[in-house]
Amino acid sequence: MNTTEIGFGYRPRAAYASDPAQTRGRLVSEPESATRTPFQRDRDRIIHSTAFRRLKHKTQVFIAHEGDHFRTRLTHSIEVAQIARALARALRLDEDLAEAVALVHDFGHTPFGHTGEDALDEKMRPWGGFDHNAQSLRIVTELERRYADFDGLNLSWETLEGLVKHNGPLTGDIPPAITEYNRRHDLELDRHAGLEAQAAAIADDIAYDTHDIDDGLRAGLISLDMLEDVPLCAGILAGVRRQYPALDPVRTAHELMRRQITLMVEDVIATASARIERLAPRSASDVHSAGTTLVTFSEPMRRAEAELKSFLYGHLYRHPQVMRVRASADAIVRDLFDRYMADDTALPDDWRDPRALLDEAARARHVGDFLAGMTDTYALREHRRLFDHTPDLG
Repeated sequence: MNTTEIGFGYRPRAAYASDPAQTRGRLVSEPESATRTPFQRDRDRIIHSTAFRRLKHKTQVFIAHEGDHFRTRLTHSIEVAQIARALARALRLDEDLAEAVALVHDFGHTPFGHTGEDALDEKMRPWGGFDHNAQSLRIVTELERRYADFDGLNLSWETLEGLVKHNGPLTGDIPPAITEYNRRHDLELDRHAGLEAQAAAIADDIAYDTHDIDDGLRAGLISLDMLEDVPLCAGILAGVRRQYPALDPVRTAHELMRRQITLMVEDVIATASARIERLAPRSASDVHSAGTTLVTFSEPMRRAEAELKSFLYGHLYRHPQVMRVRASADAIVRDLFDRYMADDTALPDDWRDPRALLDEAARARHVGDFLAGMTDTYALREHRRLFDHTPDLG
C-alpha cells in the first residue's frame, strides 16, 4: 500500500467526519475561541489538566520504579494519540477530536493499573462499584477544579461522547456516574460514537499490543524466540531476519514493533475505508446511527490480534513476577480504602469534605475519587504514612 492510499499528507475532512463547526456544544455555554476549533480547545484543556500530568506516575503494566523506560499511562496515551491521528488523517476525520479522545481515555485509571481498579471496584461494589471509564467522565465533568465558571473541563459534546462510548454503545448495567451525567447532558449512550472515537479505541489496542511486547522483552519476561509462536509476530520477525540476518536483538525488537504498528494501522485503514464505502454515510449522524463499528480490524487481523492478546495474558500479565507485584499493589489499595472509610481524618486536609460524610455511599464515592486520582508513588507514600508496614513492590 503506497502513501497516497493510506492518506499521507493533508486531505479535506470527509462529510461523515465530526465537524467542529457543527459541534453540539458544551454543558456550560462559553464564547468560542478566536484561534482554535472546539476540538482543539478540548485537546488543550486535557493536556493542561492535573489528571493528565498524573498519568506520568501511573502504572501501565510495570510499576514505574522498576525502570525508567517502561511505559506509563502518560506515554501510552501519547502513543495512542499518535496512532489515532494517523488513522484520522487517512480516513479524512477530524484529527484534533481523535487526539483529544485518545489523550483523555485513561484519565480514570487508578494507581497500579488494572490491579488497583479491580481492588477498588470490589471495595466499592456495595455502592455501585468502580469503572475507570466512568471515573474519566467524573474527572472531566466534576473533579478537575481549574475554571471560575464551572467544575471539570467543560469539554464539547463530541469529546465527552467519544470518551464514554469509544468502545461501543452503552446498554444494560451502566455505571452510575455515567447515567447521572447523562441526565443533564444526553450523550446518546445507545448509539455508536463518531469515527474519531472509534479511531482512538482501535489505536489503544494497537498501541498496547505493541508496546507491551516491547516492555515484556525489556523486562526479560518474554523473548524474541517465544514470539515465533505468535502468528502475527512470527511473520514479521521472519522478514526482519531475512533482511538483516546479523541484526542484534534490541534492534530486531524495534523493527518488530514498528513493522507491527504499520501492519495493524494499514489493516485498519483498508478495512475501515471499505466499510465506510459500503455504508456511504453522508454525515456524522449517519455514523452514529450505523448500528456497527466501522473503524476496526479485518477478520484475519482480528484473529491474529486475539492470539497475540492471549499470548500476552499467559506470558506477561500473568507472569509470576508481575502477579507478585500485583498482589502487593492490591493490598495497598484495599488498606487505604478501609482506613479512609473508617477515619475521615486520615484524609489530607483538602480532601476532608463534610458533605461526603452525610451517608456511607457519598463517603465511599469521595474516598474512591481520592484513591483513583493517586499516582503509584503517592499511594505508596500514603500507605507508609498510615501503616507500620508497606508491601514491597520491588
